[in-house]
Amino acid sequence: MKREFLQNLKIGETALTKEIIDAIMAENGRDIQAAKDAFKDYDAIKDQLETAKTSLAAFEGKDFDGLNAEIAKLRGDLKRKDSEWQAKLDGVNFDNSIKDAIQKAGGRNAKAISALLDMDALKASKNQASDIEKAIAGLKESDAYLFGVDKPTTPPPFSAGSGTGAGGSGGTNDDLSRFYRAAGVEPPKN
Repeated sequence: MKREFLQNLKIGETALTKEIIDAIMAENGRDIQAAKDAFKDYDAIKDQLETAKTSLAAFEGKDFDGLNAEIAKLRGDLKRKDSEWQAKLDGVNFDNSIKDAIQKAGGRNAKAISALLDMDALKASKNQASDIEKAIAGLKESDAYLFGVDKPTTPPPFSAGSGTGAGGSGGTNDDLSRFYRAAGVEPPKN
């Protein structure tokens, strides 16, 4: 509504006063602003629509069925690889369990003991740790020579021998002289 319209409007013979025109214009302004507020996001939504149209245009002519099939294939490959790595990890953990159990039982040769174990049955076991220990205990009974810690060899205690040398050294001064000559060392002087 325009102010000129209200200024030219007459009720009977009298024109509207300035205060009345101002009040009508203020109320009309609030109504217009309320109507504009309902559409204040129009420009932002219009920009979003244009962006969406541009993005969708990039997908025109694409083979989505082929892409979906490729994605499904890659997911299958990834799942297969995960299974392979998990199987390898389980194998390493199993081998370490066997070696640790053999070492704990005092096995002398882990390779020889492992060769006598039924590895397939132990791998398929629900309680591997217990079954490994039982299998090794069975081998320990049947093939005891594979177990036990080797005792370190120590030299026999010193024996004086049967010689006639002084102090029971088991040798003579001639023997000692020959030893020094053979070693290329000058004998000590007494």
